[in-house]
Amino acid sequence: QVQLVESGGGLVQAGGSLRLSCAASGNIFSFNTMGWYRQVLGKQRELVATITSGGSTKYADSVKGRFTISRTRTSMYLQMNSLKPEDTGVYYCNADVYNGVYWGQGTTVTVSS
Repeated sequence: QVQLVESGGGLVQAGGSLRLSCAASGNIFSFNTMGWYRQVLGKQRELVATITSGGSTKYADSVKGRFTISRTRTSMYLQMNSLKPEDTGVYYCNADVYNGVYWGQGTTVTVSS
């Protein structure tokens, strides 16, 4: 069983920055892939960024050049710069582990114009 706990969300003005954290139980480096997803009310959850056990990263086109995903042995991070109102949503941490896929409870990011 893997537990994921997100933190770092909040209210920020457009152009500002936030850093999201995802604390995970277990050794993150043993996970296949971890990622950040976001969801806006009434819309499907969408991929924001992923990072593999080998450190390869992938980003949604809408956040390339503005967001950076990283991880340590126990946590994953999402540095979000130059935030836009369309970045508003609930951000979820995701882990693809040998015994299943796990999600955190989400942290809310609100970007005001």
